[in-house]
Amino acid sequence: MEKIIFFEDKNFQGRFYECSNDSNDLQGYLNRCNSIKVEGGFWVIYERPNYMGYQYVLSPGEYPDYQCWLSSNDTIRSCRIIHSCKVFEGAWIFYEQPNYKGRQYLLERGEYRRYSDWGGVQPSVGSIHRVAEH
Repeated sequence: MEKIIFFEDKNFQGRFYECSNDSNDLQGYLNRCNSIKVEGGFWVIYERPNYMGYQYVLSPGEYPDYQCWLSSNDTIRSCRIIHSCKVFEGAWIFYEQPNYKGRQYLLERGEYRRYSDWGGVQPSVGSIHRVAEH
């Protein structure tokens, strides 16, 4: 399950806000953000509301202060879950591991917001292959 926790103070202290979906404006929940725990999924966090401004990609883990995600300040105003895919044409096979190994997932034309939308059990893709058309 995707989940990110924002803390107002360093080292996971102070007021916090748990989020499991996209949020276009975090200002009502936090005045500042000095530490983050990503407990599931991959996220993009933004310094401004509505997914604007500088952005930082966070993988699962702990970030005890804003310098750990390479920010120069404690301002985070919006966030999105990533590892999505949009197939414009044709069909593709996603493999869980590099070199076309592991579980396979066929993705046809459409938008896949989360890895679970194509039946994936984890948010990683090791290799992809386009299905040839004859």
